[in-house]
Amino acid sequence: MRNEKWTFGIEGLHCAACVRRVEQALKAVPGVTGASVNLAVEEAVVSADPGQVQTAALEKAVAASGPYRLILPDPSLSAESANEASETRKQGEIRVLKRRTAAGAVLSILIMALSMGHSWPLLNRIPHAAAGPAAWALTTVLLAWVGSGFFRDAWSAARRRTSDMNTLVAVGTGSAYVYSTLALVFPGWFASGDGLPPLYFETAAMIITFVLLGRTLETAARRRTSEAMTGLIRLQPPMARVSRNGLETDIPADRVRIGDVVMVRPGERVPVDGRILDGRSSIDESLMTGESLPVAKKAGDPVTGGTLNGAGGFRMTATAVGRDTVLGRMIRMVREAQASKPSVQRLADRVASVFVPAVMATAAVTLAAWLAAGRPFSDGLTAFISVLIIACPCAMGIATPAAVTVASGAAARRGILIRNAEILETAGQTNVVVFDKTGTVTEGRPKVTAVFAAAGWSETEVLETSASAESRSEHPLAAAVLEEAKIRGIRPSPAESFETLPGLGASAMIGGRKILIGSPRLLQDAGVNPDPLVEYTDAWTGSGMTVMALAVDGRAAGAIAVSDPVKPDAAASAAALAADGIRTVLISGDNRRTTETVGRAIGVDEILAEILPGQKAEEVKRLQDGGATVVMVGDGINDAPALATADVGMAMGSGTDAAADAADVTLIAGGLSAVHRTIRLSARTRRIIRQNLFWAFAYNTVGIPVAAGLLVPVFGIQMNPALAALAMSLSSVSVVLNSLRLKNAV
Repeated sequence: MRNEKWTFGIEGLHCAACVRRVEQALKAVPGVTGASVNLAVEEAVVSADPGQVQTAALEKAVAASGPYRLILPDPSLSAESANEASETRKQGEIRVLKRRTAAGAVLSILIMALSMGHSWPLLNRIPHAAAGPAAWALTTVLLAWVGSGFFRDAWSAARRRTSDMNTLVAVGTGSAYVYSTLALVFPGWFASGDGLPPLYFETAAMIITFVLLGRTLETAARRRTSEAMTGLIRLQPPMARVSRNGLETDIPADRVRIGDVVMVRPGERVPVDGRILDGRSSIDESLMTGESLPVAKKAGDPVTGGTLNGAGGFRMTATAVGRDTVLGRMIRMVREAQASKPSVQRLADRVASVFVPAVMATAAVTLAAWLAAGRPFSDGLTAFISVLIIACPCAMGIATPAAVTVASGAAARRGILIRNAEILETAGQTNVVVFDKTGTVTEGRPKVTAVFAAAGWSETEVLETSASAESRSEHPLAAAVLEEAKIRGIRPSPAESFETLPGLGASAMIGGRKILIGSPRLLQDAGVNPDPLVEYTDAWTGSGMTVMALAVDGRAAGAIAVSDPVKPDAAASAAALAADGIRTVLISGDNRRTTETVGRAIGVDEILAEILPGQKAEEVKRLQDGGATVVMVGDGINDAPALATADVGMAMGSGTDAAADAADVTLIAGGLSAVHRTIRLSARTRRIIRQNLFWAFAYNTVGIPVAAGLLVPVFGIQMNPALAALAMSLSSVSVVLNSLRLKNAV
């Protein structure tokens, strides 16, 4: 079965119960293998077999689950246009909320003035007989217009035999309104000591107004959690100038095809990934590399979509378009990370599934307890309404996704792509970081520094034979040999056969001769006498250089010394990790002396040398078996098994696709220092999530008993339902604001 991931917008989400209901509806569609809904950004990521699932079925399932709407992407819109449409829709939602909140505030003040006129000097002359009906009329308008959404959504949920936050608000305000209406029309039914039953029109009005105020503030704050994603999308230029059939024309950037010739003018953003055909310029690649200085580019150099062109113009061939560009992959990974959930969220989801029914049952028991104690019905009703209103499933629903959204967006802005939310939870527990050497700790651009020819051979012959054998290899050391041969004007001969020997080198047949080139260990394993090379190979390895030994037809022919400079931030990164109590390990297939030289230079705690690719994963497993939470950092194909085995795999953005595919985190920019920043971001995100969840649960744990009347026997204090509504609204806003502290955590 083929699986694809689709991202959709969702309208109508308000609390954790909404999220759970929509997820269950999507997962119930045949062919759907997974669904995750993010309340903070109001999006769903669905994993499904496109051969079995139609978007219409998903749309129907979401609509059937409640007052929700699945927003299908418009294929005619570019990513930026689609994002602008989404922003426009959300801004419209906030405008409506602001208008209704303002109207609710005005009506609530008038209703409160009428209800409490006897306490206000200028209003105490209004007769009770007139004030009551006027308050009823204004409250009716407020509930029917300003608060209509709560009742509509609550009814929709009730028809499907479910409940959510809207149910609590609708039942609470509806109870206050119905009781007050009956008390106004039939005062004798609820007569108190002075013969005038209390009315709660102002309570119903203030609840609606405060809840709307909280929703307005929360929606505005939630928009800020996805600013990083919006920033990434805006890096994609909407148009591109392409040359087709000899004509230059401007087309939407998402309609550029691989192989198209694209013109990039001074000051424009590069529309897609490609390679320069002609022209030269300097390009701001800070998005990808973190380097603030522009990089000079000429014909043959690669360029990345979304980067900013300088003063020159050039033509380029498109090599990756749409979702397959580096920027497209960044956006997709961030979206998927934001929609995923760490394990800590599962507790909140389980609680949310029974929260609203439990609160309604608690409210009913509270009312019964007050009546059983012989207290007036009005006091019991006040407690009943307060319990319903103060309960807040919103804070529980948004506690984790708000933090994950802000953290993953902040990381992406700095070139750190996190694949899923579980990594944000796991990486913060790291106590061992394993670094691959070549291409990770070192620059990955080795250069030949010396050549030795054994008796009967010349340096030119050694280089020519070595380059011929390595001409089919993609290893960085092979590239160094080929580059040196090119510099010396040596043309490699074609190889009749070629075989990579992982961790050792390669073998080839050239002109009927068997060639072995690789580590001295390769020659020893093949029974070749290394004595003619030992003097030079030992000296080179002692100096920290990598040695490539050459054998032809079973006899040592020469050796090549290759040096690969250590990255300038490697030592500082290892020191930063050590300062946080994290042990560092350097692992390499290179010889021990070279690996130890590099390890000592950067200051790691442990060095593992001459480790074959298949053994790297075993070494990671050994560390895990010792109780360590392991981060593996690598860049090559041979690192992929170890990256997949580690608790968290981090791939350098300059590495291979295989490494990136196996990794949980891709470090596009920031060098090795990004490893430490990612771990610290994870630790801080864990703290924020736990703070959010603690606040959400503590708020409800304390707030509901107080609303039920816990303080009445001791202090004689009973919570006002309007105050309960304000507290409930501010609780979810505080969770979002706390999450926004992660924006500058990287």
